[in-house]
Amino acid sequence: MPRDPLLVVVLGPTASGKTALSLELAARFRGEIVNCDSVAMYREFYVGTAKPTKDEQSRALHHLLDVVDPTSYATAGEYSRRARAVLQQIATRGALPIVVGGTGLYLRALLEGLFHGPERSEEVRDRLREQAKEKGAHYLHRILQRLDRAAATKIHENDIPKTIRAIEVCLSAKQPMSEQWQAGRDALRGFEILRIGLNPHRAELYRRIHERVLAMFDAGLVDETKSLLEKYGEAARPLASIGYKQVVRMLKGELDRSAAVDAVQQAHRNYAKRQMTWFRREPDVTWIVGFGDQPSVIEQAVAAVEDRFRHAS
Repeated sequence: MPRDPLLVVVLGPTASGKTALSLELAARFRGEIVNCDSVAMYREFYVGTAKPTKDEQSRALHHLLDVVDPTSYATAGEYSRRARAVLQQIATRGALPIVVGGTGLYLRALLEGLFHGPERSEEVRDRLREQAKEKGAHYLHRILQRLDRAAATKIHENDIPKTIRAIEVCLSAKQPMSEQWQAGRDALRGFEILRIGLNPHRAELYRRIHERVLAMFDAGLVDETKSLLEKYGEAARPLASIGYKQVVRMLKGELDRSAAVDAVQQAHRNYAKRQMTWFRREPDVTWIVGFGDQPSVIEQAVAAVEDRFRHAS
């Protein structure tokens, strides 16, 4: 039986060098790059997204960049449908698809599929929100533990929105959400998946994050944000994302430039922590210590891909 074509996924926190590594892999293995960053899908948002430059995009065929209007919204499910279609097209051409990005939910939707639970009930939600106000988050979490212990272990006690949704799903379907979730996913089929994770040392990662944010401000992040705000108002969804959100506050006079820079740097550091927490739950990741632009990391990633091709042949 012929083996399924290889799909390489490059994951890791912001500023870890995912773009650099993906370009090297694309050059060596005739690859095409599929974006998996939610904000990079939007048109007219450039400086604050750190999406590949025009020069970088000229080095390999890129997909799902600049495909969503600023006032529209791409759900994880919509991303999954579009990305899966692109993967099939790439495989048909005999090229290597390389999925790159840091949006964990989009990646999970693409590879594992999403759980499509019961429709939302605002009546149930309002009642649960009131109980959270009156009795605290721990009270709701205890309810979830009784309804679905497996789901409760994965949701932090203080994460009220997720707790409410889990309880709502359990009550609506009269079945634990964890059981519905396992049965309701539509995992990606037809590919052998190689996940390559970048795991740089935290202190150096934070240094690069700080430098990247300074470079964004120097490259015109404030002017870009001001122009988009004037053109679309706050209806442009990416204006609520990291970087743009803090600059909007600066333009409103709530922060000076120095405080805005600090706030963006802090937000990116916090985001990097959340990304690593999420990606550590990904199965079968080949973790490499370092950044994607370092020669030793590139060679380890290349060796991992070559090893998969050898096994396939």
